[in-house]
Amino acid sequence: MYSLSFICLSFTSTLIFVVGVFYLLNDFNVFIEWELFNLSGSMVVMTLILDWMSLIFLSFVMYISSLVIYYSGDYMSGEKNINRFILIVLMFILSMGFLIISPNLISILLGWDGLGLVSYCLVIYYQNVSSYGAGMLTALSNRIGDVAILISIAWMLNFGSWNYIYYYDYISDSFEMSVITILILLAAMTKSAQIPFSSWLPAAMAAPTPVSALVHSSTLVTAGVYLLIRFSPMLDCFNYGWFLLLVGGLTMFMAGLGANFEYDLKKIIALSTLSQLGLMMSILSMGYPSLAFFHLLTHALFKALLFMCAGSMIHNLSDTQDIRFMGLIVNFMPLTSVCFNVSSLSLCGMPFLAGFYSSDLILEMVCLSWVNCLIFLMYFVSTGLTASYSFRLFYYSMSGDNNYYSNFCFDDQGYYITFGMIGLLIAAVFGGSLLSWLIFPVPCMISLPFGLSFLTILVVSLGAYLGYLISDLGFSCSSYSLFSLPFVTFFGQMWFMPFLSTSFINYTPLKFGKVASNSFDYGWGELVGGQGLYSLFIFMMNYVQSLYDSNFSIYLLTFIAWMLILVLMYTFI
Repeated sequence: MYSLSFICLSFTSTLIFVVGVFYLLNDFNVFIEWELFNLSGSMVVMTLILDWMSLIFLSFVMYISSLVIYYSGDYMSGEKNINRFILIVLMFILSMGFLIISPNLISILLGWDGLGLVSYCLVIYYQNVSSYGAGMLTALSNRIGDVAILISIAWMLNFGSWNYIYYYDYISDSFEMSVITILILLAAMTKSAQIPFSSWLPAAMAAPTPVSALVHSSTLVTAGVYLLIRFSPMLDCFNYGWFLLLVGGLTMFMAGLGANFEYDLKKIIALSTLSQLGLMMSILSMGYPSLAFFHLLTHALFKALLFMCAGSMIHNLSDTQDIRFMGLIVNFMPLTSVCFNVSSLSLCGMPFLAGFYSSDLILEMVCLSWVNCLIFLMYFVSTGLTASYSFRLFYYSMSGDNNYYSNFCFDDQGYYITFGMIGLLIAAVFGGSLLSWLIFPVPCMISLPFGLSFLTILVVSLGAYLGYLISDLGFSCSSYSLFSLPFVTFFGQMWFMPFLSTSFINYTPLKFGKVASNSFDYGWGELVGGQGLYSLFIFMMNYVQSLYDSNFSIYLLTFIAWMLILVLMYTFI
């Protein structure tokens, strides 16, 4: 089934990409509406918008999905229900497709809720306690954003339509649209795991690695960024960009710092994704939606490749994810090592790879924009931290001696895994330049002083050297880190965000729900409600039945009682 899915998705992806390029070059848009029914004068419609942005993004999602599904043929070879797994992934892709091509909040909710539901099914795919906990954290965190979308749908009932693109010209003095923008901003922050909703994204690593490659590159986590790109005129109009800039910068810094203290291979890459999402959110808040979309596409290419290479290592090392067990993998898995290092260099912004064209342009636009020292510092320190954890990952996995079992043999023999990685390797090398020529056909002149132009190279070099020091000197395990254990623990655990999130979920709403359930449902509700009425009816029925029973003593006692009452009444009267 995965071969058929790969052929269909790759063919559809190619076709959609060609149509998207045609729409881009000719500035062509198609808007389709299908009315379902009327509700209080408002039409509930299924709406599709086909423009260059939606079509190119959809083609990228399908291309990555096709290679991920083909890659699953090897990675999930031990799975008995492989067809079920493929069907769940296809449902995930369908939900993302609905979200991408919908300019209507109701049809967006269809894809938005579909992503949340199917992602829960994928996170708990390996049925154990840790996967269940991660799935619940993911589902409950994303549910906040789902509720925000539902409230915004109810609020937009005042406008007579849910097609928000019709109201861009009328939003400058509208209180309703400012409220809707706040709700959409909240929804995007939860889905893209911005502070304070960041804890679910590393927890979602409990899903199978092919799912992680899909989720963390082009589907679930990018849904919030894509929604805000569509809503970017409202962000500019109501001046909420400063808040999003601060949140995105803090998320970028926090994730980059946390990845330098992590030893789980998949969680390091997950924190890398979180850092890049903060970068997209912050550059979007500064008023560059096309640049944020450009980085979203290039990031999807090299991050999917990075996860595929990590999955190949994990699969060949018998599901071992700790980078301290790795080492000298380049001798055993040369092709995987080449793909891994290309994707890591692309993440760091190595010239002429996919990540260079977007990340370097973003940093130059930050230098050119009016930002304060805090934001400027967060951008460049986070860039250095990206190079730091990438070099640290390279050091642990590629250099030194192999730390796995001495009699264990592994290699690059998986055909499906190799094909999937090569397909994305080509895209990660050439995709950035292709997209740059398409999206920005007219080059922009960015004139910066030599110090600012050289700053990016300097920061990346210093970050790589810091990563070498952390790895080679064993900073994370040294006596110095033991003396500063509170700081190391604080930075390594995402500023205690997972603990706070799970504690809040466990001890606030769920504890209150348990107390309320015991007090009302199983307490007063039972006594006064169902069980109380049942006991009362049983007592009345027994009493009435006893009156109808042919029991002479009851009639005799009743007659004597009435006679005594009459005698007493007559005596006292």
